[in-house]
Amino acid sequence: MIDQDSIPSRKWTSNWLHSNGDDHSVPVGATDDVATTYNQAGDEYVSYADGDPSQPFAFDGLHAYADRCVWAALEEKLADLRAKGASSVRFLDAGCGPGTWLRRLVLRARALGFNNITARGFDIAQGQIERARLVARNLSALPGVNLTFDVGDLTDRLPESDASVDLTLCLYSALSHLPVASLKGVSTEIARVTSGYFITTVRPVGSTPTAFVDSVENVRRLKFDHVRDRCEIDLSDGRRLAFGFHLFTAAELRNHFAGSFDIEDLRGLDLFHCRFTPDSRWNPVCSLGGFLADELERLEKAFATRPEFMDRAAHLMLVGHSRPVVVTT
Repeated sequence: MIDQDSIPSRKWTSNWLHSNGDDHSVPVGATDDVATTYNQAGDEYVSYADGDPSQPFAFDGLHAYADRCVWAALEEKLADLRAKGASSVRFLDAGCGPGTWLRRLVLRARALGFNNITARGFDIAQGQIERARLVARNLSALPGVNLTFDVGDLTDRLPESDASVDLTLCLYSALSHLPVASLKGVSTEIARVTSGYFITTVRPVGSTPTAFVDSVENVRRLKFDHVRDRCEIDLSDGRRLAFGFHLFTAAELRNHFAGSFDIEDLRGLDLFHCRFTPDSRWNPVCSLGGFLADELERLEKAFATRPEFMDRAAHLMLVGHSRPVVVTT
């Protein structure tokens, strides 16, 4: 059980902040709440983050290479469960956003022959949950599929029973928005409900800047305070964002979850692809095909687990397996 009194809030005041004369301040009118930020992101966030909702396996969005790596890990674990004879499967997506990854898993599970699929996603942003429900409405109605989306907070106790989830995922910045002090409790709670695998991705300390809800070229001003784990962004459309955000080192991410899971894999995702992607505003139209694509793939695999490179990737991915329950007599 997580002690809720020990967990700092993820919502800050939206007025100017002053403390003993320091200059740590937030502009008046700034969106200073993680949920509000993603609620206000609108319908465009779905395509920005995951591409065309009607093409869930296209993997041609902003983080295409990292997405393919994450999907390969998820698909491998799902196929492994099926190969062991499982006919039913349960998924949990903690911080699911518009629900794209959970829809992918449900679709693939049906294709593999699972006849009883239970999947729940939750997110702190009501607006994203509403979009997830809308996009998944046809999938949710299929026989043998129990797909639901709820508003929820990662720092709360999960309603799932002990060791009831085969595959838990927590992807793309969900953990980074949490206060660091809460991560031990969060990892323990995720481990409590997970009987199979846990896969998460976070932003490392050496990653390239992001605007979270829009393309980085639409940023007028970006300031990250590494001491306070706080990001402030002014977008070109006038939106002002300010919220807590933590950048991880690979060693730190491992340490947060090694006490709760056996770590199968920890690697950097997209060390090279994003830095070689052409910019249509500047470069001639071209694709990363042929020899260059093959060479980038080779470089990614060669350096993804090198400690001196992992923290410079666009994302870190950790794959953990639940530990067997030791029965004492």
